[in-house]
Amino acid sequence: MDDRLEKQIAFILEIDKEKNIFRQTHLSGHGRNENDAEHAWHMAIMAYLLREYANEPVDIGRVMLMCLIHDVVEIDAGDTYAYDAEALATQKAREDAAKERIYALLPGDQGAELRAVFDEFEENKTPEARFAHAMDNLQPLLLNDSNGGADWRAHQVTAGQVYGRQNKTRQGSERIFELADDLIRKNIRLGNIRE
Repeated sequence: MDDRLEKQIAFILEIDKEKNIFRQTHLSGHGRNENDAEHAWHMAIMAYLLREYANEPVDIGRVMLMCLIHDVVEIDAGDTYAYDAEALATQKAREDAAKERIYALLPGDQGAELRAVFDEFEENKTPEARFAHAMDNLQPLLLNDSNGGADWRAHQVTAGQVYGRQNKTRQGSERIFELADDLIRKNIRLGNIRE
């Protein structure tokens, strides 16, 4: 096996570890905790299906790639729960270190390409990044709603916390934000999200 292929296979095997990173969110219908790979796959399919609701035209292939790789860094950095202020304070440093190690496994050109896609997602300045973020916000919201708000109740999540995250959704899709707002309001009424 030549050096390039050997590096690509090493990266492919390394990212398989993403299946072992479990999130706070449970699968729909009160299933087990979802893992990062499932979250990424789900987001990528959602992006493809919901692309017509993006605020601006997007390169859907690039959006899907962002969705698929955005949490690879959690292999080293671990999952950071969206409403854990202490962990959020160190998230960027942990994820930057992980990005450098993990993407360095690839041949130089591919490592640089995926680092750039990851950075584009993190910077949230392009239409593709904003729409990918909308999917990243919507996906766990849908699962939480499908579970009768169990994860929100377990963590005593407030409306302010959920809106703090979901308000960013409107940068990528006003229509998806409207859906999110409806779901949030419903779950506040049901007592699943604290006011």
